[in-house]
Amino acid sequence: MTTEPELDGPALPFGPTTAVPDRLDTGVDRAVEILAQARDMCGPILRESVDSLPDPLRRMAGYHFGWWNPDGSPSRAGSGKALRPALAFCTAALFDTGPALVAPAAAAIELVHNFALIHDDVIDGDLTRRGIPAVWAVWGMADAVLLGDALHALAVRVLVAHVPSAAVGAAVDRMESSVIEMCRGQQEDCSFDGRHVTGVLDYERMAMGKTGALMGAACALGALCAGASKAEVSALDRFGRELGLAFQYTDDLIGIWGDPKVTGKPVSDLKRRKKSLPVVAALRSGTPAARELTALYQSDMPMSPADIARATHLIEAAGGRETTQYHADQRIDAAIAELPDLAAAEDLVALARIVSHRDR
Repeated sequence: MTTEPELDGPALPFGPTTAVPDRLDTGVDRAVEILAQARDMCGPILRESVDSLPDPLRRMAGYHFGWWNPDGSPSRAGSGKALRPALAFCTAALFDTGPALVAPAAAAIELVHNFALIHDDVIDGDLTRRGIPAVWAVWGMADAVLLGDALHALAVRVLVAHVPSAAVGAAVDRMESSVIEMCRGQQEDCSFDGRHVTGVLDYERMAMGKTGALMGAACALGALCAGASKAEVSALDRFGRELGLAFQYTDDLIGIWGDPKVTGKPVSDLKRRKKSLPVVAALRSGTPAARELTALYQSDMPMSPADIARATHLIEAAGGRETTQYHADQRIDAAIAELPDLAAAEDLVALARIVSHRDR
């Protein structure tokens, strides 16, 4: 059994390394290392926070994080990528700030992210998360919503209790503003399933709220904890937001073409006629494939496996897949352009490069 590192221990190498950003294979290796370190550094705070919850919320939270089975016995399920905490750590490293000082803010962002995931599963009716039954599928919708609310409250408590007093007010404001923006984006995403979407710009606005805002907040919190200037905090927030758009666009590709054995989500986004970016781009293409896809999406009949296969072909034929990958790559370039010093930001670049080249 492994033990988790103490927060006041030696700093882990979240900073400039010998990785070469323009070599994807090297960058992926470094990014995987960064993500593992981020999970380790956040682990003690996340577990302490979850342990403070009353049962059964405590047991439900531990199950969602992959620590326990529904009955409370140990589990080997995964806990997620920890991308947002990693962004906070790497951002702080730009200003020579070690991970111990940033760990509470990174953990708070991870708590907010997981509260959103739990609520998303309820909203979307997704039965699985990370390859196991979603919380709501085990305990019901009401308990899942309440657990999400509890994780949100824990995130605020972690910031108030552990972030340096000079930064705590700005940190709470930044995080809670991103939550409001995230809720706005989620509401717009739900509305897209029931009305005509005018184009990619509508989708971009939604994705900026749903995904970009919280990634921006993760980077901003790392900079705030490191004592960065307002201009530096704003630039890194923009980096995170652009990265969030790329992440969402890649998620949309995975939602249609991803391998269920890898993603842990066996149902295609097309089954519920979700209007993700590949679909939006295809529907707006003006091609014969777009017209046939429109008919499939407007039908009142459930999408059969044959319909899903046909829609997948039509989206690709109409350019939806290619267009989405293009936009994801463009957002990665835009994110990297916001970094103040590429030589010192190699770890952030490594994380950025894998966002649009992942399979889950």
